[in-house]
Order: sequence, then C-alpha cells, then structure tokens
Amino acid sequence: MHPPILLVEDNPVDVDLTLRAFSRRKLVNPLLVARDGEEALQWIARWEAGEVQPAVILLDLNMPRVDGLTVLRELKSHPWLRRVPVVILTTSKEDRDINTAYDLGANSYIVKPVNFEKFMEVAERIELYWCVANQLPGQS
Repeated sequence: MHPPILLVEDNPVDVDLTLRAFSRRKLVNPLLVARDGEEALQWIARWEAGEVQPAVILLDLNMPRVDGLTVLRELKSHPWLRRVPVVILTTSKEDRDINTAYDLGANSYIVKPVNFEKFMEVAERIELYWCVANQLPGQS
C-alpha cells in the first residue's frame, strides 16, 4: 500500500489544479485534501489512532481559521510526526515566510507556479522525489 499525500489547501482552484496535475501523472499515492488548517490539524488524531501517515504533506501558508505556519508548528511538535516531510506549496515569496517555515521544520518551500504546465512540472518533481526517491523511516 502506498502512503497518501495530504494536500492542505483552501483555494478550490488550486485544489483542482493539484488534483488534475497528479491525476495526469497517474500518481499511485492517494491524494487526501484538507480544505483549511483546522481540517489539517484534525488529521493528527486520526494518525494517532493508527491511520497511515502521509508520505508527504503539501501545505499552503495563507489560509483562513488556522494558517499554514501554525499547522506546521503543531505538526512538528509531535515527535512521531517530525519525520513526515512537509513541503510548503504557497504563493508567498516573502523571506520572512520562507525563513519561518524552515525554522519550524519545513523540508522544502515551493512557490506555486501560475500556469498548469509549470504546475505539472512541480507535481512531477514532488512525486519523483517525495514519493519515489525519498526513503521514509520504517521502510527499509
């Protein structure tokens, strides 16, 4: 069984874009969607209860209710989630956001491309690195 990818994204257009890009790549990992930071944090209890942890979390920063940096801080505060890679996928190019994300334990920071073809390239890189090449703990 392939571990899922969790996409944390509040913008329906970006959710659709991501789903289409990964679908076109025929990604074998299931793609789960949390539509805001609060929904993302609800996954923690599910993982504690034994649901399969994601191969990678794709996390937007600018969301209502609970922002992405707060979600990242909370995820990385759990010792058993520190090893789950978190890739920030956002529109922000602000140095402050980039530095804070890495300080909080982000594994990568990607600025969202504006057109679908460029987004397909990003989806391919995410899939090839985080779902194929990257060795997760406990997979040896």
